[in-house]
Amino acid sequence: MTKPVYGGQAVPEGVMFQSKTHMSTAIRRTNGEIDYFDMPRPNQPLLTKLKKIPLIRGNVAIIESSVYGMKHMDFAADRYERHPSEDHKIADEKKSVNTTKVVLSTVIIGILTFLIGKFILTLIPVFVAEVFSGIIPGKFGQVALETIIKLIILLGYIYLLSLTPMVKGLFQYHGAEHKVINCFESSLPLTVDNVQAQSRLHYRCGSSFILFTVLVGFVIYMFVPVDPLYVRVLNRILLIPVVLGLSFEVLQFTNKMRSVPVLKYLGLPGLWLQYLTTKQPQDDQVEVAISSFNHL
Repeated sequence: MTKPVYGGQAVPEGVMFQSKTHMSTAIRRTNGEIDYFDMPRPNQPLLTKLKKIPLIRGNVAIIESSVYGMKHMDFAADRYERHPSEDHKIADEKKSVNTTKVVLSTVIIGILTFLIGKFILTLIPVFVAEVFSGIIPGKFGQVALETIIKLIILLGYIYLLSLTPMVKGLFQYHGAEHKVINCFESSLPLTVDNVQAQSRLHYRCGSSFILFTVLVGFVIYMFVPVDPLYVRVLNRILLIPVVLGLSFEVLQFTNKMRSVPVLKYLGLPGLWLQYLTTKQPQDDQVEVAISSFNHL
């Protein structure tokens, strides 16, 4: 019997897990207790149909993940530094603003942040590579240089983020999330010891997806012109949905092939990146992740 597929993400002081029908977040409060936030996954017939179409489904999944994920991030952000006895202040604070506008603004900001980040990661390397076009000419050289610059920006940014205490905590919960899913997929009881024994890496991770956008972009850009510069910039922008969609398909493929000899190595670059985006969690963080999964 095929096991159900679960996904998740780290939130401040906790983990969110999701199935096809529900989403659940657990966070550690300042008094040591674990608090929960649950919501059903809305039934969206149109989205369900779109998520069956290759290339399109990847873009849909990104938008859907951003919209739902922000609600769980909002729950955690409102509470992780607040004592439970002060939770009543949350409602009072939200009454002073238009809740609908805040939710919409949060979702829009989340999506725009992703898009702006993608634009920066896509376009800055184009302009830097163009500066060296006299030294490294030709399509292959320019696209290769562009890809190397992207990797440097991506890895450098993630590394610098990981040095901050809050992001380090997020990365630890990210590792706990992966460990729980790996433990579940190995059909082992979800105990702290069993979960801690698992790898903190996972083939379906969004970190792998981000890296695949760089690698897939390298291949796609070899089939479009790099000169003149304005054409190069334009096709990079127009191809963003294509790169995202194809990268999602590659991510799904590597996950399916992870038990197949030789083919399983296709997912290794994404797993290597996770050594940066995940950290070894503490036992109490694993306990939160287990609680979130069980609550789902």
